[in-house]
Parts: sequence; structure tokens; C-alpha cells
Amino acid sequence: MAKKLELYGFNNLTKSLSFNIYDVCYAKSEREQKDYIEYIDEQYNSERLTKILCDVTKTIQAHILNISKQDYDPQGASVTILISEELIHSAQIDNSCNKGDLLQSRDTILAHLDKSHVSVHTYPEYHPDNSIATFRVDIDVSTCGQISPLKALNYLIANFDSDIITIDYRVRGFTRDKDGKKLFTDHKMASIQDFIKKETLKKYDAIDVNVYQENMFHTKMLIKEIELQNYLFNSDVYELPPKERLLITNSLRKEMIEIFSGSNIYG
Repeated sequence: MAKKLELYGFNNLTKSLSFNIYDVCYAKSEREQKDYIEYIDEQYNSERLTKILCDVTKTIQAHILNISKQDYDPQGASVTILISEELIHSAQIDNSCNKGDLLQSRDTILAHLDKSHVSVHTYPEYHPDNSIATFRVDIDVSTCGQISPLKALNYLIANFDSDIITIDYRVRGFTRDKDGKKLFTDHKMASIQDFIKKETLKKYDAIDVNVYQENMFHTKMLIKEIELQNYLFNSDVYELPPKERLLITNSLRKEMIEIFSGSNIYG
């Protein structure tokens, strides 16, 4: 914003950023698929996700009040982090973000920013009759006040292997300026893509579906190039004959296109 808005009272606009990130992998046997799931569980366990969430809190310039954690048997974990737009000195701060002494399993992180929240959920999956395994991350960042969740966008994209990204952003409610005029947004916006680094956008085909009158913005991104070695789990691309490489690449691309389009277009 070129000029700071002069408001009457508290900025109570709600800004919500939600997106799904998908990572696709080729794992031929059921054993390889199970190993891939175990790898994802370890790579994106609650320790790693909590570190990401703490960094998101810093990125949007919020403050952590308390962290509550729970491990589950046989796998999975949940973490709840209470945070505030302003630093509350009287609060009992859990500084687990600085300790590295965190949980060991994978799944869910939920953070609250006053009336707002940040949440991360992971969903690794495979089917024994299909050589393609996928890892989905659901992320929601919802803030109330001056803090913008869009500040976390590039950081979050950079911290996951992202073949397909689906992003929604919406501003809800209204606030008032000092003269009593209702303001339904406090920043100009044409596209979510304007908040993504140009070097990142160059790697993707991206489309927008926006409803400007409702302050609703939607962007979908599909990776352009498939470097096959990056998609093989415990396999070397040079051990595969050219025909098999082509078949695997086509299978990966079909999977990505169906996820991107949201339909089983290949049957």
C-alpha cells in the first residue's frame, strides 16, 4: 500500500489463504511404495512441520504464545500453536521452535493468531495396483487484522516438492476508515501470481479463476518439466531402457494432469 489507511478502531478484515501442494513419485513395487510412505513420514514429521510453522509465524510477523503437542500410536501427531499479532509479555511462552526438541511423527499442525489460524496437514497415499504414489499437503493461513498471509506464500512453496499447487485467497468482512466508510479490502490485488516469485512461476503453467467483486482469487499451477530421476524412488534412470523411461514419464504426467484438472480424464 502506498499510503497507510487511517481506520476507525481495529482492522477486522479476515484474509484467508488456502492451498494444496502435491508431490508425485514413481514407486514400482508395493514394497517401494510403502518405503516411500515411510520416507515421507520421516521427511515431513512433526519436527520438520513445526519448524516450518514457526518460520511462517515469523514471516507474517506474528508472535507465538504457546505450543501444545501430542504423538499418536502407531503414527501421526498434532500440534497446536497459539500466536498473537502483538507480543503478549504476560503469556507463558513455549519456545519449542527454538529448541528442536519436538515430536517425531507426521501429520497435523494448527496455529491460532488471535481469531485466526495456520494449519498444515499431510496426506501420503498409494495404491498397490498403481506405481504412482502421491503426497498431498493442505495448508491454511487465515489472519485477522493487518497481517497478510500472502507473505508466507513463497516460503511455503519453497519448503515442499511441488508438482501441482492449487491456491485460494479471499478477503472477508469489512472494516471502517476514520470517516466511517466501509472498506472491503485494505490492499490492491489482481492475482495470487503477483505474490509468487518470478523464478518460481517460470517453472509452472498457471491459470487464474478470480471473482474480483467478491475479493476471491484462485490460482492453479502445474510443473512444466519432468526430470525423471527426481521422480524415481530408489531407482536410477540410467538403469531403465528408453521405452520404459517414456512410459513412466507419461504415467507421471497423466497423474499430474488429472490432479491439476480435478477429473479422471484418462479413465
